[in-house]
Amino acid sequence: MITSEEALRFVLNAAQRLEPISVPIEGALERVLAEDVRACDPLPPYPASIKDGYAVVASDGPGEYPVITESRAGDDGVGVVVVPGTVAYVTTGGPIPDGANAVVQVEDTEEVDTAPNGLKRIRVLKRVTEGFHIRPVGFDIEKDTIVMKSGERIGASEIGLLATVGIMTVKVYPTPTVAVLSTGDELVEPTTQNLSRGQIRDSNRAMLLASSVQQQCKIVDLGIAPDSEQDLDKVLNGAISSGIDILLTSGGVSMGDRDFVKPILERKGTVHFNKVCMKPGKPLIFAEISAKTREGKSSKKVLAFGLPGNPVSCLVCFHLFVVPAIRHLSGWANPHMQRVQARTSHPLRADPGRPEFHRAVIRWVADDGCGRPGFVAESTGNQASSRLLSMKTANSLLELPATGGVLAPGTLVSAILISDIIGFPQEKVEKGTGSLPPAFSHTVQRHSEHTKAELGSRGAEANTSTKVAILTVSDTVASGGGPDRSGPRAVSVVNSMSERLGGASVVATCVVPDETDRIQSTLRQWCDIDKVDLVLTLGGTGFTPRDVTPEATKPLLEKETPGLLFVMLQESLKVTPSAMLSRAAAGIRGSTLIINMPGNPNAVAECMEALSPALKHALRQLKGEKREKHPRHVPHAESKPADEWERSLTAARGGPGCSC
Repeated sequence: MITSEEALRFVLNAAQRLEPISVPIEGALERVLAEDVRACDPLPPYPASIKDGYAVVASDGPGEYPVITESRAGDDGVGVVVVPGTVAYVTTGGPIPDGANAVVQVEDTEEVDTAPNGLKRIRVLKRVTEGFHIRPVGFDIEKDTIVMKSGERIGASEIGLLATVGIMTVKVYPTPTVAVLSTGDELVEPTTQNLSRGQIRDSNRAMLLASSVQQQCKIVDLGIAPDSEQDLDKVLNGAISSGIDILLTSGGVSMGDRDFVKPILERKGTVHFNKVCMKPGKPLIFAEISAKTREGKSSKKVLAFGLPGNPVSCLVCFHLFVVPAIRHLSGWANPHMQRVQARTSHPLRADPGRPEFHRAVIRWVADDGCGRPGFVAESTGNQASSRLLSMKTANSLLELPATGGVLAPGTLVSAILISDIIGFPQEKVEKGTGSLPPAFSHTVQRHSEHTKAELGSRGAEANTSTKVAILTVSDTVASGGGPDRSGPRAVSVVNSMSERLGGASVVATCVVPDETDRIQSTLRQWCDIDKVDLVLTLGGTGFTPRDVTPEATKPLLEKETPGLLFVMLQESLKVTPSAMLSRAAAGIRGSTLIINMPGNPNAVAECMEALSPALKHALRQLKGEKREKHPRHVPHAESKPADEWERSLTAARGGPGCSC
């Protein structure tokens, strides 16, 4: 078996963007642009008024003036020039008449008696400067400006923008054609009323067809094939040669004597994997098939997914592997499923053998149980892979590690979004992206969404408890390419060691890419503004070119704490000699202790356990407690002689020949 991350890499490596096509803009909605779009003329194409008011010569100033013409949107009053001592009435969006260089809004004028010559007169009450309330030519969009870039998705506002600049046809990536086939002698059409013994209605086909339509795909319904190798081969031959891009079968992928999907796909193409270490969805097949034309020539590549027959397993695999493949074929720059961090609202049992994708409903709440806004996850109940009811209300798949045991309520877990989030305030969505911003999606906030008061407003207990923030540094996690396994594990470790760390609680988590400025921005926020007590960074301390966590951390430190690094290194060397490659930094900034931790989830737990005897004491000192309370501290007068200390150390090291 391979991991789900490895399986997804196989799928995305095999998927290639489809050839772009030209479509009218009304058919471009939700497509991905395949080429840059430039404005062929400026917007506005003429100097335009921002307000309803009067176009004036700015140097005239306040006073009474005749209104010599009107310039309304769509009517520019051609041939009339505003000269000093005259004004022209203009409407919002109307062209500015020649000679005028400012606009006074109606609210800053008043009408006076009409002049004997019949011209309306107004009194200007306010002095304005040249250019006031005027949008110059090209103010919104300059000529030849790139208004949309290749790779951007086209939404309703983008359709409006294309129409604004006069673009009526665009080149986009097409969405794939998906063919769906159910296999099994036991299957009958959903319309069947009286089921015979051993029969079940085919739900997978309807479910997969609907899911493909949701992804904007064109669909082909291949019906139901019996458990006959000859019949199945015939149906698949016809589908593959029909010009489809993706083939989805359900059932017939396990180890039974009539499970024919795998051997047929092996004959037709290359099978990349047939088992994935995940629950549900273990018996999953993925293959590449070169479709042949009638002349026998290779025409195009078909991505074939042999999905499990159990309905839940089938749909989970569709979300995890087929949706990213569809997105990649359709030109998405980042085809991965969006992930957020959520806290469990009740205990969840983790499988001891395989990572589990637990169906859940996540919602946004003002208090996630830790005194701040965040996502809360609630299980949909019985998680049996045959129980489609567990998918009915689910909007996420919780990524539970294969640790066994029970995850306590309040545990922070990674959640893959499969539909809309309940209760999420839309103003929090980053403008223009259509997705959650990376830092916000991990419940905490680069830009001071939690003030010092918010982080410390949990009553008298908050003044003495230890506030911990956890920063995962990873390009992969920040881009949505994989789950954050270290962050949730670190949260769990801190929660389990709460008392030993002086009543510690995690008040902030965040994921950033391996970029120095992003790391430093988050550290400054937590240390200088939010005033957390302890910051743990996870990852980015090795030798690869992108490992920059120590370089980002060291310039911010006011005092270094090498002893902590020494203890962590000692502990890690017990597990792997590769620990000596760590370049981690640790130290103090203001009243905050910052420690660079390894990126490995297990290593985080090992290092925290090694540091725990001294951390509570250290954090108390940083809070300003002068009195020594360390249990192992003794006055110098009562200390052992030097030779006795040496004997004790030698014994602790395992003998005279041992080196620390």
